[in-house]
Amino acid sequence: MIKKNIVIVGQGPVTCEQIVAVARGQAEVKLSSQKTFRDRMQRSQAMLRRALKNGDAVYGVNTGFGKACGKRMQADTALKKIANPLPFHGCGTGEPIGIEETRAAMLCRMLCLATGYSGVSVALLRQLEAFLNLGITPVVPCQGSVGASGDLTPMSYIAACLAGERNVFYAGRRMSARQALKKTGLKPYMFEPKEPLSMVNGTSTMTGIAVMAVERSRNILAAAVCAASLTVHAFRGKSHHFHPVISKAKPFAGQDAVAQSLTLLLQAKASTAHLEEDGPEALQDPYSVRCTPQIAGVLSDALTWISDWVETEANSSNDNPIFDPATGEPLMSGNFYGGHIAFAMDSLKAALASVADMADRQIMLLVNPQLSRGLPEDLVGIAGREHFFHHGFKAMSITASALAAEALKLTMPAASFSRSSESHNQDKVSMGTIAARDAEQVCTIVERAVAIHLLAAAQACDLRGKVEQRPRLASLVQSIRKLSPRLVADRPLDRDIETVAQAIADGRLFPPLTRIKKP
Repeated sequence: MIKKNIVIVGQGPVTCEQIVAVARGQAEVKLSSQKTFRDRMQRSQAMLRRALKNGDAVYGVNTGFGKACGKRMQADTALKKIANPLPFHGCGTGEPIGIEETRAAMLCRMLCLATGYSGVSVALLRQLEAFLNLGITPVVPCQGSVGASGDLTPMSYIAACLAGERNVFYAGRRMSARQALKKTGLKPYMFEPKEPLSMVNGTSTMTGIAVMAVERSRNILAAAVCAASLTVHAFRGKSHHFHPVISKAKPFAGQDAVAQSLTLLLQAKASTAHLEEDGPEALQDPYSVRCTPQIAGVLSDALTWISDWVETEANSSNDNPIFDPATGEPLMSGNFYGGHIAFAMDSLKAALASVADMADRQIMLLVNPQLSRGLPEDLVGIAGREHFFHHGFKAMSITASALAAEALKLTMPAASFSRSSESHNQDKVSMGTIAARDAEQVCTIVERAVAIHLLAAAQACDLRGKVEQRPRLASLVQSIRKLSPRLVADRPLDRDIETVAQAIADGRLFPPLTRIKKP
């Protein structure tokens, strides 16, 4: 039996990579056993109870919710009759959020509450820990959040499931939460004061989706660079376009990383002069090829700060209200606002769509005999008279163009569509969850576009020949061929696209830029 890694919650920041591991079931969650963590949680809960006994207004605990915050209840009532926003937030619509994204959101909520600002119990975190480790995943409709007061509606589904309500995915089936609890021996959780509000008032759903989008984007970047390197060979392009001095003159780290990766992938056993077009009109390759480091480098550099932002959000206290650890004062503010995630995801989807556009343009160079420097029209793999009865990658190039156009269409910033809601209490909202869902959708589209690019470029390399003189490219083509045989006679390629796209998403086919090492 393979022993899983352990991710400790409550002992310090958790990385995006660790969140991904938990989301994918590759790591278990464990609450910190440190006394400092327990003391922090207990002090925070004591601050809440003291504030209630003192008659201080604590939003959502002894007051109404949202615009109704002017309503008040007595301390003894607030302690006994738990104010609960979960039932009326059970109004989500749309298909369920993915299981991995939901698990990431659950861990993000644990991280938020474990900071000790929220006044919740360790027992609540224990229930989340059990759900994650046992593989119980709430069914969370994808639509219904404006991203401030955070993810109220989607998180209400996660919270309700902890108490045995609504539905979950468990053991490969969809069932009631109560049924899953019975099967695993868990008891429905009984919420303490403020806990229902603390489960929903924050950015955990959008952050969970964002974490997974960042991971997928890293894999897309790696695959896109590999596809571009195959294109350079098949197109008889110039490897000197990626000379290190070029990146030294314009020192963006992402541009340099892409250029270095291309250079390594294109390394040959001997001089590359005979592998490159030498006519006077081929002095410079078209922009989509020549500028691969400058195009894909934007995604690489964006992922650096986007990952930092997402990780900061995941480890933050994005609840409302929170308690000042020094004084116990309840502080009511807006940490639930998902502006950073919204901006990060709007930026990510733009950088991703640009890579899809680059892939589409490079495919066009390969399939068009007027541009391809000698490759057969549409990369048809049959020579002679039979060539006229086959169409190779003609339709594949159309699909790639459609995918690129759809990705580009989705780059409209979601944050620009803030809508005043909840009786003008939530009068400026982040739309962070919609931005994250858009980025997730763009990831899916771009994975398919890059998959087509890889298939077309591998076919072009087979037709061009001499790929064995570049050992890394030969290995790449070999990896692709394990998933999709070379196209000879026309056949449907839809399954090939999905197989390669899934390999991109999983990160099991193409090494990230940081793993492409010099010999």
